[in-house]
Amino acid sequence: MISQSNSPARLAKRLDDALRDQEHALVDMLGKLVQTPSENLPPHGNEQTCQLQIAAWLRELEIEPDVYELAEVPELLHHAEYWPGRNYTNRPNVNGILKGKGGGRSLILSGHIDTVPADTPVAWTHPPFGAVTEDGRLFGRGAWDMKAGVAMNLAVLRALRQAGIVLAGDLIFESVVDEEFGGVNGTLAGRLRGYNADAAIIGEPTALRICPAQRGGRTLHITLHGSGGILAGKQAGGRAVDQLTYVLSRLPELKERRTTRVGVHPYYTNSAEPFAVWVTNIATGKWGWIQPITVPEVCKMELYWQAMPDETQEEVEREFHDWWNEVVDARPDLFAAKPAIEWPMRFLPGCATPQNAALVTEFAAAAADLNMAPAIEGLDAPSDMYVFPRCFGTPAIMWGPSGGGAHQANEYVEVDSLVAATRALAHFVCRWCGVTELDV
Repeated sequence: MISQSNSPARLAKRLDDALRDQEHALVDMLGKLVQTPSENLPPHGNEQTCQLQIAAWLRELEIEPDVYELAEVPELLHHAEYWPGRNYTNRPNVNGILKGKGGGRSLILSGHIDTVPADTPVAWTHPPFGAVTEDGRLFGRGAWDMKAGVAMNLAVLRALRQAGIVLAGDLIFESVVDEEFGGVNGTLAGRLRGYNADAAIIGEPTALRICPAQRGGRTLHITLHGSGGILAGKQAGGRAVDQLTYVLSRLPELKERRTTRVGVHPYYTNSAEPFAVWVTNIATGKWGWIQPITVPEVCKMELYWQAMPDETQEEVEREFHDWWNEVVDARPDLFAAKPAIEWPMRFLPGCATPQNAALVTEFAAAAADLNMAPAIEGLDAPSDMYVFPRCFGTPAIMWGPSGGGAHQANEYVEVDSLVAATRALAHFVCRWCGVTELDV
């Protein structure tokens, strides 16, 4: 047995040797995860096969997995952040603990195994479940968001085992279900199950940036009702498509209002679009000649916008309603029927871990020791990270590889970036949890 304090160079070499040996396993694990669909299709999902594979990999490392369905966490239904209406049958979470010897800080390596659906408006040129590797990129649904992060976390465990590194603090692994579409219940269940620690790292696709903050996010559905048909005639109110045209013309005002009212959080000073307001779907019916050619009577519109980390749900929704009422009231000739507003998913609040927090500064220092200089910025998207600091007081950051096409066709992760992200994370784990000994 050799103490870390007497031989940091030996520790680093042992760890790097193991990480190099695990590179093939890292890519192989990711490939197997991508080849196994785990799409989130609310209210259902098909994550189970992937989760059972992850549990098997943990057993190979002599880490006994806790494979549990969310219904086995009785406190979940009564928690203020629980979102009802999802079916979790055969959709288990997986946790496992690499126990420390004691005296060190504990850490959670968290990731979600569910993906958005593979079906996209634009055709894939690589099969979504093929895990094809080309020009240093591994393609497939979830390859970047975020099965790469789950594989990264597993590879860290494998490297620690191979290197014979015994940590002082506990290292908790988890793969949760139902993060996409504002699920969050999987991550919440892990905390209520008792898997808590001094800090957490979520393996989201950050492009090798340390992301101590996430944006908030709000999604709503607007249904416009108007006159339609194929025969012209004098009718009260406007056509649904005319209403849509008008609403779209007024939409920039909402973004401008937010830009004027809300300050840019320091983590988002480099954001290309700090107050994004996007139309994410428009539908007047099914496409093609399976329904009559006619001026539509109904038009559905999905609107999505993001919030700064410190904005509240009440502020975000009040601002929208004030703007929306002005828009509709200004054109009574168009809106004979009042448009219907629905909130199809939870408000996702933002959050931010201070830049001077030990988790942030020590991760940056660990990366610097490897000649990496990652930017420290907020992630331009909402996620489940907020559960850790807001609900359980646990500081958290996101860290993951570079890639592209998240939620789109031809999603991919850059393999070299995944290797680099895994190395930085493994070295940070040793720094944070502490190393008591190296098995000879």
